[in-house]
Amino acid sequence: MIHPRLKTILGIISSSIVLNSPLLALNVGNNQTIFNHSPQLLNAVTTLSRIRVQGATYYFTVHLPTNVGESLQQLTIQQTQGLETIYFYLDNTIAFEGRAVNRDNALNIARVKRNLDNNTIAVIFDPPIPPGKTFTIAMKPKSNPEMSGNYQFAVTAYPDGENPQGLYLGLGRFNFNQKGDRFP
Repeated sequence: MIHPRLKTILGIISSSIVLNSPLLALNVGNNQTIFNHSPQLLNAVTTLSRIRVQGATYYFTVHLPTNVGESLQQLTIQQTQGLETIYFYLDNTIAFEGRAVNRDNALNIARVKRNLDNNTIAVIFDPPIPPGKTFTIAMKPKSNPEMSGNYQFAVTAYPDGENPQGLYLGLGRFNFNQKGDRFP
């Protein structure tokens, strides 16, 4: 049996080694892979905020710091708030380096799928997006909602690797109203 004081000291030493080592990704047991540092949801914006219109595009921009530790394999977007469910043309989903107003190279999406049980859309990249990149996913809704109000989408990132564990990045928020705005 290990003395409690020694156990505490060993825990501090091992935590210090793990947190300060330049690992590609952390394997936390059971072959689970996590990010070293969190990717960041930079923003979410729509081209049209008026209710009952078609032709809008919803942009979700994410930054992968250089110290994130592992490439990003998948991003999920789940509607968590809103008076009605927004449906998307999944085949029209695209991704590119940069932001909505400053597009760069296209990124290859292997698959986009929707889980009807929890209203989650998974965007899977092939190849995975490497650290140090800022990228944007553009999604086309079938139409903006009929009812005005706030609509929120939870964004979660998954690293490349065995049994990747998702990391919640935050909420993308859209406010739809009668008058609406147009994004340039």
